[in-house]
Amino acid sequence: MATVRVERAVKSFTREDGAEMRVLDGVSFEARESGITCLLGPSGCGKSTLLNAIAGLEKLDAGTIEFHGANASNPIAQLETGNPKLGYVFQDPRLLNWKRVEGNMIFAFKGMNVPRAEWQARLDKYIDLVGLTDFRRQYPLYLSGGMRQRVGLARALAIEPEVLLMDEPFSKLDQLTARKLRQDTLAICARLRQTAMLVTHDVEEAAYMGDRIVIFSARPARIVEVVDNPLPLAARDLDEADFIHFKKRLLNVVLKAIGQEDA
Repeated sequence: MATVRVERAVKSFTREDGAEMRVLDGVSFEARESGITCLLGPSGCGKSTLLNAIAGLEKLDAGTIEFHGANASNPIAQLETGNPKLGYVFQDPRLLNWKRVEGNMIFAFKGMNVPRAEWQARLDKYIDLVGLTDFRRQYPLYLSGGMRQRVGLARALAIEPEVLLMDEPFSKLDQLTARKLRQDTLAICARLRQTAMLVTHDVEEAAYMGDRIVIFSARPARIVEVVDNPLPLAARDLDEADFIHFKKRLLNVVLKAIGQEDA
């Protein structure tokens, strides 16, 4: 696994009228190894842009993104090198509807040059891990939304990435399905000791999923506060007083940041 270090990230886009719109304005933080770091902030503030920059899908105007191996003091890779391995879970599963669950995962194996000798063991392991063993031969169109998102999670994990990136993967699911998938994803990441980053504008989701929560201002995004979750996994009960108190603390920081920007 790896840590991710973002230093003074700056990114702007050109609007249709030709004016420059700054999205990221000197963003710096570190996502720790073997934990979930949540990027929390209002919609449109640049969280997904930053995640795409980490994935190498966007290029920063200024600043750096470094990946460090376990207990390493020197970067193990820069984005331009194509390493380390990054798994990505999108808002939409982005599955190939003409391929079965197994076929979608094999497609990822081929793209990441996973040795063919490892395919079967990885299919068995990660399909079972997300609870889809009985549906491995099914086509995506015959699966529920939650099950399709589980396929997306299995596909991202099966390449065994150093860093798992998740861009609001539960936002399009109904409340009960999203709640169950959050529980399962949190348990899976803990079991695998997976370094992960999750984009969200849902304060409760950040309080529940995040071992570290990086709170963004409104656009142009700056870091308002970085909060380490004081609650261990076993204590993150949505209905318990300690969790509710922590959630309110995060909400107050976000609301204050939005108010400051509006002022």
